[in-house]
Amino acid sequence: MKAFEATNRYIRQASQIMGLGSRVESLLLSPEAEHNVTVPVELDNGELAVFTGYRIQHNSARGPMKGGLRYHPTVDADDVRALASLMTWKTAVVNIPYGGAKGGISCDPKNLSQGELERVTRKFIQRISEAIGPQRDIPAPDVNTNAQVMAWIMDEYSRLHGFAPGVVTGKPLELHGSEGREAATGRGVIYITEEYLKDTGRTLADVSVAVQGFGNVGSFAARFAHEGGARIVALSDASGAIRCAKGLDIPTLLNYGRTRTPLSTYQAEGVEHISQEELLTTEVDVLIPAALGGVFTAEVAEEVRAGVIVEGANAPTEPEADEVFARRGIPVIPDILANAGGVTVSYFEWAQNIQCLRWTEDEVNSRLKHIMTSSYATIRNLVKSRNVSWRTAAFIVGLGRVAKATVLRGI
Repeated sequence: MKAFEATNRYIRQASQIMGLGSRVESLLLSPEAEHNVTVPVELDNGELAVFTGYRIQHNSARGPMKGGLRYHPTVDADDVRALASLMTWKTAVVNIPYGGAKGGISCDPKNLSQGELERVTRKFIQRISEAIGPQRDIPAPDVNTNAQVMAWIMDEYSRLHGFAPGVVTGKPLELHGSEGREAATGRGVIYITEEYLKDTGRTLADVSVAVQGFGNVGSFAARFAHEGGARIVALSDASGAIRCAKGLDIPTLLNYGRTRTPLSTYQAEGVEHISQEELLTTEVDVLIPAALGGVFTAEVAEEVRAGVIVEGANAPTEPEADEVFARRGIPVIPDILANAGGVTVSYFEWAQNIQCLRWTEDEVNSRLKHIMTSSYATIRNLVKSRNVSWRTAAFIVGLGRVAKATVLRGI
């Protein structure tokens, strides 16, 4: 099943339970606008390369649209469309005043020099600059993009439209970024994990954790889980996965992540090298997928041996796998709640930019924790009162807020 079709399946399930009706449902299924552009750049060797860039804007009923930019060879319109839709529901679930959008460029940054990456970014922004803006659509980092890429975006947009730090979030602190933004998604994942464990009478110190993915989200999730006392028994990056029943040395492994040393080269007593699928099926209390989407197929879901899945990645679970998890009684805390910490602190950054303010890291983290824990409580109460899955409950909350805004504004 394609990614956008899978997302719309979740929307229709929640809509049917809510009784939204076909008129409102049809408004919530389709993007408002899609921008597909060519991105021609001259490479360092003088050759011309032409990439394809996307910015898909799903819904603006609740405010300016918000969503990341990813640079990856697998980026295509269908995936971006699905991710844009998920951003609409994610911002609504945590009740921040945004709609949803997403974007990306189909390229492999590993094959581009720093100069080539900058030229690709600037050309892309030149092509979509009329479609974005601080009160229209605000990009952010995602897979293979970072604060430096956001700095180029801010500079290029400002060159075209005047100084506008609020056009993008995830910027360096020196260019009006926010304290706490880099760690926000991983921190939010652990805030949600802690709340779930609290409901079951446990703490992080009582559980084993496996994290798939060791990029921004996975590395910070592993760090904060470890600092909370959890035993991290399995971890992976693009090169492979490692496992150790007594717990991995997370501080040492974080240095691997910072230096981009592949985990496949890591050697230590009691550590075994395993496949990505073996990580996903390791017996563990908490499983955090924090890599790319679609890793849980129905076949993999049958073999998962986790007490709970907390989705750090976007769309890691295919609908058929979701049904398997439901049948097997494995709770799945969905991406539109679990990994909303990133967009929440992006909202904080944007709010600071447009008000010309700067908050401390403690202020940012305190506000983040309040939003994440209160959003969790809203979803948990709906899970219990309506006897629905965590994902369905989250979509009910998100759809309800967006549908009401849509109707109030008028079709």
